[in-house]
Formats: sequence, structure tokens, C-alpha cells
Amino acid sequence: MNEKRPAIGFTCAYTPLAVLEAAGFSGHRVLPTGGQWPDQAGRILHDNLCPHVKKVLDRALCNDLPELAGMVFMNSCDAMRRLYDAWIQVRPGEPALILDLPPMVTDRAIAFFAREVERMARSLGEWNNVEVTDDALAQSIGKYNQVADLFARVRVRAAEGTLSGGAPRLQELYNDASSQPFSETIARLEKVLTEAHGADPAAGGVQVFLFGNVLPDPGAVDLFTQCGARVVGDDFCTGSRLFAPLEVRDGEKPALALARSILNNPPCARTFDPEKPLALAQDLLERARACGAQGVIGHVLKFCDPYLARLPVVRETFKQAGMPLLLLEGDCSLGSIGQQRTRIEAFVEMLR
Repeated sequence: MNEKRPAIGFTCAYTPLAVLEAAGFSGHRVLPTGGQWPDQAGRILHDNLCPHVKKVLDRALCNDLPELAGMVFMNSCDAMRRLYDAWIQVRPGEPALILDLPPMVTDRAIAFFAREVERMARSLGEWNNVEVTDDALAQSIGKYNQVADLFARVRVRAAEGTLSGGAPRLQELYNDASSQPFSETIARLEKVLTEAHGADPAAGGVQVFLFGNVLPDPGAVDLFTQCGARVVGDDFCTGSRLFAPLEVRDGEKPALALARSILNNPPCARTFDPEKPLALAQDLLERARACGAQGVIGHVLKFCDPYLARLPVVRETFKQAGMPLLLLEGDCSLGSIGQQRTRIEAFVEMLR
């Protein structure tokens, strides 16, 4: 099933994808992988800035993008805000929108973000000459939740070691799903779930849980397999966080349901609860234990201030809990994480 829809680019897992579908678009996540681009972003943005942002901007500067009807950015961190500022300079005249994303989850924050979701719906409707009604948005949320449910079932297969291709294949499915209509993803995942149980190339490996911000290259996931690890769970914005279920309460407006669900989904490091400063570390620890991980590997991007600020607490929390932890830094490239092979192999060997 190939559903022809104009595509809207996005760069963040907090993007309300259901709004894109309700407005007649499909999402296309602009990933920082898949090619070798000259480093041109450095002449526009500071050198010591998130490599994810710089590589996405490099793609735009090299015109290495599919045909897009516009871009939606999330003001999730200062680097993403700078990406939006640069994008409208290097691609003038193309529709672009940025939504403000609250850093905390409170009733006022949810109400504010609901208004941002409504603004996004109005803007996208104008771009496509349609009206995004509550009924259309509710139907789109339903399709999104179908995708989320199917991914949850596929993750169970991957964690059990019965998904042919294992964790690298799961990452391929995430990448494909981030750049096609919901209907195509639903059809593909349903087909995956009808497959006979296959052999996981990492069968017998040490069970590890991965977390971080951006690690979309299936080759990077495969590297952990080559080092003797079996990935049984993840917390990446290019992985499980992209398709988390959306809860709709009876009588609740779809925009408010989207805002509340998105803000309450498993958070990345940019979300902070001053009343629970250890929330991120404790959540990661609980999720790692729940999937039976013997150890945890964190991979974060260089110059990612939100994660770098949280890692000391994560390290201390894991130390007190007796959960082995390996922290890596990279720049989105497969070569960058490949340089960490010796450290990964030593960590896995320690867990045997």
C-alpha cells in the first residue's frame, strides 16, 4: 500500500505526528545519517554545537532532502532553536514552523502546549488548504496508536530474541516508520508480526539496555551485536520514544490529549521536574531492570547540554543501584561509535 501524501520534515520525537496526518501530510524525519556532506553548518552555527543539528543543516545546504511541503521544528533545546533560525535563512520561502515545548509537565504547561498543537493544526491546514477538524485529529490519533501498539509487540519479539534481524532490524523499522504514512507502517508491522520466529544474530549475547538522544544508524546498533551484546530495550528519540501511546480521555479535545500525552511520555533529558530531580535516572534504571538488562550503555551526542548536565546523576544512581553503566559520546556518525568498539567489548566482557 503506497499512500501518496506530501511530506512534512521534522527533527524531534516530540513532534505531534498525528497532526501531520490529520492535515493530509505524512511525516519525514530528517536524520543526520545516510550520506557524507561537506561541513558547511560551521559557517552559520557555532562549532561547539550539537552534531545532530549541524548534520541536518548540512543536508539542507547540500539539497540532500526529498521534496518537502514544509518543516516543523520543536523548540526542545537551544540547539534546535538555532537550527530553525538557520533553516529559514538557508531555505527562504519554504514553509517552516516552530512549536514551543514546555520543559516541565504541569497543568499550565499542558494547556500551553495544547494551544501550540492547535496553532500547528491551523498552520498545516493552511499549507494544504484543508481544515483540521477534531474528528480528523481523533482518527489520526487512533492510527498513531495502532502504530504504537504494533511497535510494542515487535519490541517484545526483539527482546525475546525471536525477531529476525534483531535490534538492528527494529531500528530500520523505526527509521522507515518515521518517514512514511501511518497506513504503510501499520501494514508493514502487521506483516512483520506474521513472520515465523527468526534467529536473532545476537542470541546468547549479554543483555544490555541502551539510552541517549540520537542513534538512528542500524549499523551502530549492529556494532553492539558484534561486540557480544544483545539489545533488549532502548530509550532513544530515534527509537522507542518516537512511537509511544497517546491517551485520550472521554470528552477530551484531541489537541489537549496530544499535549498531555506527549509531555507525559518517557522524557528525554531536556524535560525536568524540580520536585523529582532524579526522575530521569530512576526511570532509566527501572526500564533497564524491567527488560532484564545486565548492564546499560548510554550514548549521547557531543555538546548536548541537557544530557551532559544529567549524566552525573545518572552515573551516581546506577552506581548506588549496582547497575553497570558505560557512557559514550559521539557525533551521529558510524565511524564515531566505531572508535568505541574496544570500550564496548571490554564492558560486555565484564558482564559475562
